[in-house]
Amino acid sequence: MGHAVGDVLGLAAGVAVSPLPIVAIILLLATPRGRLNGSLFACGWLLGLALLGASMLAVGGSGGASANKHPAAWVGVLKLVLGVLLALFAVRQWRRRPADAAQARLPKWMSVLDRLTPLKALGLGLLLSAANAKNAPLTLAAGASISSAGIPVPQQIGTLVVFVVIASLGVLAPPAVFLAMGERAQGVLGTWRDRAVRHNAAVMAALFFVLGLKLLGDGIGILAS
Repeated sequence: MGHAVGDVLGLAAGVAVSPLPIVAIILLLATPRGRLNGSLFACGWLLGLALLGASMLAVGGSGGASANKHPAAWVGVLKLVLGVLLALFAVRQWRRRPADAAQARLPKWMSVLDRLTPLKALGLGLLLSAANAKNAPLTLAAGASISSAGIPVPQQIGTLVVFVVIASLGVLAPPAVFLAMGERAQGVLGTWRDRAVRHNAAVMAALFFVLGLKLLGDGIGILAS
């Protein structure tokens, strides 16, 4: 199980660094129903990653992801495809970055966060984790790595749990600060929010590129061995 966890740690860290979801939960915490909606957003995030990862484990189990404790060829092809997608996303994100980081603006959908119902807050967390252009490929790649590691199903599930927890640290940090510091957290979270907004495009482009190269390397390694 240890080597499987090692394989997905970098992918989990890539998911954890998600500026806009972090901004979203910070803004939710500042609303009248902040504690409830923030908690439900975090639950939705965890649920989205867990469901997406579990679906990949199921596909890997039925599709023979591991042959003699070696990843099957289709796992290598999948990682190549996901790597190419992330590299393309990196180029697009870099081209769309603002010329001046200080001019970066929040997406329009964030203007309605103060009016979200608890159910919609849960759905938003699920959507931003499982349907995100960065998180979905990385979670699928992590599921493929786990299912092809040649370890028993209980250990696969344990490895997925480790992945989900680490991948959620960025989103779980603001609620933890909010609960620990109360009203004093507003200043700290406000600083986090402003920095995340300003540097979102550059951070995302760099992550897309680096993690895309990692998946490309993994895919080539599997197909060449």
